Amino acid sequence: MKLTELLKPEAINPDLAATAKNQALVELTEALLKVEPGLDRDEVVEVLKERESLGSTGIGDGVAIPHGKLKQLDRLLLSFGRSRQGVDFDSMDGQPAHLFFLLVAPEDSVGVHLKTLARISKLLKNPEVRSSLLDADGAADIFAIIERQEESL
Repeated sequence: MKLTELLKPEAINPDLAATAKNQALVELTEALLKVEPGLDRDEVVEVLKERESLGSTGIGDGVAIPHGKLKQLDRLLLSFGRSRQGVDFDSMDGQPAHLFFLLVAPEDSVGVHLKTLARISKLLKNPEVRSSLLDADGAADIFAIIERQEESL
């Protein structure tokens, strides 16, 4: 499944204001609520915090992929955020995170959830892609970059 099938341009926040991990989780959840208004914001944030307590989803190279599972979902949901100043996300490399994909999945999904996480990791492994996303003008440009890069995944 392509990321652009899950990610809607309205769920992209190109200017996260967060300076701390929990603030970033709230802002990324808010972006998700723009396309899925029926979600319970507090429940989503709580699930994400619980997952972070197991170990940071900051994978390094300025990237974080917070994720969690919710009982009532019937499909994967994705949002994207960018922080030019960076957020201390307790990343593996000790560096701030600038690019965020937030993934929320149904509780019983395993395979597709893991495949999507792997696809995000593969996309953001490329330093040119990360640089392009950091330099993009706004949500439409970010979406177009992801769409273009997915063709080569």
